[in-house]
Amino acid sequence: MIYKVKARYKEDKLDEFYQKLTDGTIRSQQPDGEEIVASMKRAKITAPGAIEWYEKCFCPTPLQHERATVYDQYLTDIETEEAGAYGEVEGASFWERMERGE
Repeated sequence: MIYKVKARYKEDKLDEFYQKLTDGTIRSQQPDGEEIVASMKRAKITAPGAIEWYEKCFCPTPLQHERATVYDQYLTDIETEEAGAYGEVEGASFWERMERGE
């Protein structure tokens, strides 16, 4: 299932989140590490402190494993809604913002 996801990011945890996204820690996580990294590369900043993205997940509860292992450490107020396919979100790149360390 593909979901459109909205969340707020923890500003004080962005450096750590980016480090784990880029050093292989999250990518190597099974079964969803690759999709988490790809999703964060797709994520867009839609308001101050808020991001949106599309993500594929097969958990019985949307993003159950992803939240338990990664997202709940770095994101809050996570909302999901079913989507028929990946879509585009307007906004600045969340990945680039983390990369710049702003």
